[in-house]
Amino acid sequence: MERPPDADLPVVAPAPASAPAPASAPAAGWQRPLWLAAGWLALATGVVGIFLPVLPTTPFVLLAAFCFARGSPRCERWLLRHPRFGPMVRAWRARRVIPLRAKQLAWTMMALSSAWAWWTLPPRWGWVPAACCAVTALWMASLPSR
Repeated sequence: MERPPDADLPVVAPAPASAPAPASAPAAGWQRPLWLAAGWLALATGVVGIFLPVLPTTPFVLLAAFCFARGSPRCERWLLRHPRFGPMVRAWRARRVIPLRAKQLAWTMMALSSAWAWWTLPPRWGWVPAACCAVTALWMASLPSR
């Protein structure tokens, strides 16, 4: 039996929470406030998604981490050390993983909110939330859970 070509590569452990590595270098001076504002907007949308089923939380938290990495190393550190959001962001950065529990919760809430939207929106627009949620669900399903 042949060994896979990457069998000799060392396994890289994720960075500890006390010293997270930034995703990239911060942006230029005038862009930093824009990235910072986009990060806070994405995080706020993700927090609203905790209570409003039509918005999935995980993609917005990951987007916030992406924006904070470019706009504010301090906010990025805060998000990486956050007890609820930090492990999710660190797992995403280390292995492109969304935890199975987060996926299941997101799929359930997207299905329920899509059904509600189908029922309450005019027939011409009722399919739009379901289509958006389906694309998001398929993307999430294509990602590893561990």
